[in-house]
Amino acid sequence: MSKARLIASIDVDAQKTFTPLCPKELPVPEGEKIGPALNALAAYADLRVMTKDAHSAQAPWVVNCPEQMLQPLGLENADVTWVAHAVPGTTGFELLDELPSPLDYDYRVYKGIEPDLHPYGACYHDLQEQVSTGLIEWLHYQNVGIILLGGLALDYCVKTTALQLKRAGFEVVVVLEACRGIASDTSETAKTKMLAANIQLCEQVGQLPALLASINN
Repeated sequence: MSKARLIASIDVDAQKTFTPLCPKELPVPEGEKIGPALNALAAYADLRVMTKDAHSAQAPWVVNCPEQMLQPLGLENADVTWVAHAVPGTTGFELLDELPSPLDYDYRVYKGIEPDLHPYGACYHDLQEQVSTGLIEWLHYQNVGIILLGGLALDYCVKTTALQLKRAGFEVVVVLEACRGIASDTSETAKTKMLAANIQLCEQVGQLPALLASINN
């Protein structure tokens, strides 16, 4: 008899840098409100994963003000400019207060530690998706079959992580109550891309029991 496949929840970059708590970084509207939903999401999972951006303040993609952001770069693994954010040792690097300590998660991914790397997804260190963070391999080793995703921001790192995991063969469910996006138009585009990839979108955590039952059947 084959071993039952497990469920993992992933808190994608649920850091203060992506909330109004750090208004000079990359504040996502209402990003500070998703902690309770992420904890509720984790209650349906056997394993819980944390991802965090960890960037140098002197990275070559850093610019001084928001007006200079999103300008194309000629770098292989940093596509556009951003203001400094998620710098280790700062408030912005911290997880939301409602979440567990990083050491209390079953697996941890730190993204963008090298100054010339600015990945979005949690599965690869580089934009070409050649250098693994080990997340996919760890999930397979743990016999995970279903991934429940939430975090920040829906239209960037959550979307990219979901697409990477789907391509790796997992059933992926993005719980929108546990996410926030930078902008409504890019969030809608992200939803369209995820649906096209057969990623399931769940509006509320309370809808998960029925959805998980349908996946398992």
